[in-house]
Amino acid sequence: MADIEKKPVAILISGRGSNMMSLVEAADAEDYPARVVAVISNRPQAPGLAWASNRGIETIALDHKSFASRQAFDAALHDTIVGTQAKIVACAGFMRLMTPQLVEKWHNRMINIHPSLLPSFKGLDTHQRVIAAGVRITGCTVHVVRAQMDNGPILGQAAVPVADRDTPESLGRRVLTAEHRLYPQILAHFAADNYDISQDTATLKVDLPADKMLFSPLA
Repeated sequence: MADIEKKPVAILISGRGSNMMSLVEAADAEDYPARVVAVISNRPQAPGLAWASNRGIETIALDHKSFASRQAFDAALHDTIVGTQAKIVACAGFMRLMTPQLVEKWHNRMINIHPSLLPSFKGLDTHQRVIAAGVRITGCTVHVVRAQMDNGPILGQAAVPVADRDTPESLGRRVLTAEHRLYPQILAHFAADNYDISQDTATLKVDLPADKMLFSPLA
C-alpha cells in the first residue's frame, strides 16, 4: 500500500472533548488522511486535555481569561496553531466566538461541528429549542467556519429522529452519538481535498453510496 499523506490537524476544545476523541481515534488508522498534532483549549482545566496528553498528543492550554481582549486572545491562538504546524483546524466543542480576523487567517481551513441541522437552530440550547418547536428530525452538521456564528459551507450532516418523550438530555445523547460518527468521516474528506468550496457552498467531488432514508416515525 502506498503511503498516504496525513495532513496535520489542530483540534480546539473547551471541555471534555468527546468529538476530539472520535477524531483522534479515527486518525489512528493507517489509511486516514489526517493526523492530530495538537489539542488546544481555552480552558486549562478542560478534561479533554488530559485524555489527549495520555495519548501522546501535544496539549496546549491558552486561558482566554488572561487576555485583555478577544482580539488579543485570537492573535495568540493563531500564533499557537501556527506553532503546531497544523494545516487544518477542527473545532470540537470550542465555546468561543472568533474574531473575523482569526477566521480569515484560516479561511477554508477551519471546520466546526454543530448539534443541529443547520441553518436551523444556530447557537446554544439547540435540543431544548428543537423539542419546543415540535421538530420531528434534527441532527448535526459539519461546516466550514465563517465569521458569522454557526455559518459557512455545509460539508455534511447526520439526521436523528426526535422521539415524543425526548428531553433535551436524551435527544442530546443521540445527536452526540451521530456527531462521533459524522465528524471523522467529514474530516477525512476535507483532509483529502474532496470538496470544492465557494463562499456559500461546498460540493463533494467524489460519489457516495446511497444510504437508507430516515423516516420519523420510522417507516
